[in-house]
Amino acid sequence: MNSQNTKNITENKMGTMPVNKLVWNMSFPMMISMLVQALYNIVDSIFVARLSEDALTAVSLAFPLQTLIIAVGAGTGVGINAILSKSLGEKNFKKANETALNGGFLYLVSYLLFFILGFIVVKPFYVSQLKGSSPQIFDMGVEYLSIVMIFSLGIFGQFFFERLLTSTGKTVFSMISQLSGAITNIILDPILIFGLLGLPKMGVAGAAVATVIGQCVAAIVAFACNMKFNHEINLSLKGFHLKGSLIGSIYMVGIPSIIMQSIGSIMTYCMNKILIDFSSTATAVFGVYFKLQSFFFMPVFGLNNGITPIIAYSYGAQQKKRMIKTIKISMGIAFGLLLFGFAGFELVPKVLLQMFDASEEMLVIGSRALRIIGFHFLIAWFCIIAGTIFQALGKAVYSMIVSIMRQLVVLIPAAYILAKIGGLDAVWWAFPIAETMSLAVSAFCLRNIYKNIIKPLPEGKE
Repeated sequence: MNSQNTKNITENKMGTMPVNKLVWNMSFPMMISMLVQALYNIVDSIFVARLSEDALTAVSLAFPLQTLIIAVGAGTGVGINAILSKSLGEKNFKKANETALNGGFLYLVSYLLFFILGFIVVKPFYVSQLKGSSPQIFDMGVEYLSIVMIFSLGIFGQFFFERLLTSTGKTVFSMISQLSGAITNIILDPILIFGLLGLPKMGVAGAAVATVIGQCVAAIVAFACNMKFNHEINLSLKGFHLKGSLIGSIYMVGIPSIIMQSIGSIMTYCMNKILIDFSSTATAVFGVYFKLQSFFFMPVFGLNNGITPIIAYSYGAQQKKRMIKTIKISMGIAFGLLLFGFAGFELVPKVLLQMFDASEEMLVIGSRALRIIGFHFLIAWFCIIAGTIFQALGKAVYSMIVSIMRQLVVLIPAAYILAKIGGLDAVWWAFPIAETMSLAVSAFCLRNIYKNIIKPLPEGKE
């Protein structure tokens, strides 16, 4: 099949396929792959927890910098996705190719940055959180996080090649890539952590090595899928040159997303510092919460990855009806997924915690925490989809504003104040309080987006 025929197929799929079918075709593979991603993150912590609660705490404390890596990778991908999909909608295939190649350069620079940081910031990072209280947690944490950061080339390569696949509607291959990495990680975790099959017992370092190998496998599979199946994008370096204007366009959309997700790193870092004053168990509970909530949130993020190119393409092709229908369908799906998460946190918190070999103290603290935090699931679905709309339409700065207000302006100050006046149980109420504020700001921004961008578009075909 030649390149032009392949482009016509993509145009027909994105521009004319019934919206219900298109949303599921684009999103379902991503939702499944993200669900598996969440599963292997949970499995990773389950195996680490069997070493000790200190090991679980050490890995949990690494989360802010791990989140920062993901923020840079995912945020850059949002920019590439929006610009590339919009270019395809406008049938500007030259710009789509240039976007892909310049995006690849940005991912390489991002890796080199974290490679350097892996040598210089890990120890100070753990010192600042632990304040010298636990040398064992410090040693395990430094070992784990150093490996993850220094060998982060795999995750940046995975982000790059998978975003090219999703931008052109080939989400099934992105799913295959993520599944391959996740399955590799799940298989290697017990082998490397506990020293099975004659290999040495590596402990938390084994968990880090398994993660890195899984990311590299996913990157290789995604690269192969692009080379074989993604004919819309030409990754040949012949004649390649950097375009400052294009990099600026990518980051105009991507940087607000990077900042938005990086704020999550700041939030988790600050929460760890608040909670460690109560006990290391409280910090471990917070880490477990993030692993558990990802099981419900990651499919919603997979849905986001699926609908972002649809919305961006519809915007570029001036098809308002298809865009609005996509938004309505995605909101219904997101609500259903997070309603299920709310039920799990409220009805069976101890069952969820027991997967991590929870001590009696952890069960008591964790059950209360999950039931309180769980209320924010009933609000978060709207805020997540609204953020996706902002990013797909080139207004990611709105998402950044919402995230800053939710996590820095409200959540952290609320958690600090509640910790001082109400103790540990009160801290968890900061999450639903912050999500309520996020709902109000997201609704206000979405109203402006509809009035100024969506409403003026021609109706187009549904």
